[in-house]
Amino acid sequence: MALRKLYSEIKGLKVKELPDHVKPMLSIGYVKKAVQRGMDNYHAKYIETSSIDPLLHVCYGGMILSYLIALPEERRHLEHQQHAKEHGDFFVGFDVRER
Repeated sequence: MALRKLYSEIKGLKVKELPDHVKPMLSIGYVKKAVQRGMDNYHAKYIETSSIDPLLHVCYGGMILSYLIALPEERRHLEHQQHAKEHGDFFVGFDVRER
């Protein structure tokens, strides 16, 4: 929605007018106000109406956060397996006692 609003605002501007229009939007104060408006809208839409959605947002956010935290370790593990496979070490990731 915000990008659609920004696009509709800048669609009629000339290229020379664009920096003067966008520059105030990049200030810290504007970002703080935008975040506060978003939090107020979220509170009015979900918290005041006693909706279950904030609980779902926390659960999904937690799952996404845990995935992103574990991702670098998984990538290192995959690279290590591929490196070992290229060099002929077939027992990487397997317990030798199982064979």
